[in-house]
Amino acid sequence: MKHARVYLFLALANLFWAGNFVLGAMVVTQVSPISLTFSRWFCASFLLVPLAWLIERVPWRRALAEWRLHALQSTLGLLGYTLFLYWALGFTTPLTAAVISAANPALIALAAALFLGDKLGAARILGLVLAFGGALIVLSGGDIARILENGLNPGDLLIVAAMLSWTGYTLVGRRLTTPPVTATAVQAVFAVILLAPFVALFGLQLPADAAGFAGLAYIILFPSVAAYALWNLGARRIGPARAGVFLNLLPVFTVLISVLLGQALTPALIAGGVLVLAGIVLTSRPARRGGARGGAAQQRDSASA
Repeated sequence: MKHARVYLFLALANLFWAGNFVLGAMVVTQVSPISLTFSRWFCASFLLVPLAWLIERVPWRRALAEWRLHALQSTLGLLGYTLFLYWALGFTTPLTAAVISAANPALIALAAALFLGDKLGAARILGLVLAFGGALIVLSGGDIARILENGLNPGDLLIVAAMLSWTGYTLVGRRLTTPPVTATAVQAVFAVILLAPFVALFGLQLPADAAGFAGLAYIILFPSVAAYALWNLGARRIGPARAGVFLNLLPVFTVLISVLLGQALTPALIAGGVLVLAGIVLTSRPARRGGARGGAAQQRDSASA
């Protein structure tokens, strides 16, 4: 496999994840976040399970031995992050959500330093300051005093909650030995089981028109299945550290899609986005520790969409 093809795979994975922000905002106007999240993982699980076998061929007994960690990760990442994200998209734009979420790797680096003992050098500390400063600019619309006076709006709070959920998901993932696609397949099944009682209680909503069904089909096929496969094929070839650089394309693609669909860029979004991306470059420069386990964790970390 040529490196050019590998780079294309990694870029496409981030493009598909960016589409989740944009189309998720459209679908969530027709169905509840609970229904959208349940439908996404219910349908995706039927594709992820055979895909995991084809790509990784890991005995399921090995994955099931870590079922407690998978259940926790499913609660934090596949349910917590996804539900908070889709709820947030009912209050804010995909562009704002994506730029704020781009600071998530910096939040993960800070949490890893606080709870797992990872070291923060001068470059990473500067990167954290830039990333969080950029996110604050976006959250405040360029007027930080507004947050102090009025607080955050519901969409901003939900995006922050989504980031915290994904940070917990990532830290737990450091303890897993299950390969990433297999882990995602197992966690998708857990997500369906955990969310089923709520769907039974509140009912399952389906999209109201063809556009809604098309958006749901995209979310199932591309962010949930295809992106995982492409990312892991690429990361296996060039390694998780080099592949991680491509994660910076996620907010860039979201901006491009949103602009193509007619959303205007504000100075606060541009300035905040530039600071966030600069911060992420600095925080991701040092090589991550952990060998094969660290590689699997970073591959799982990438799917924050």
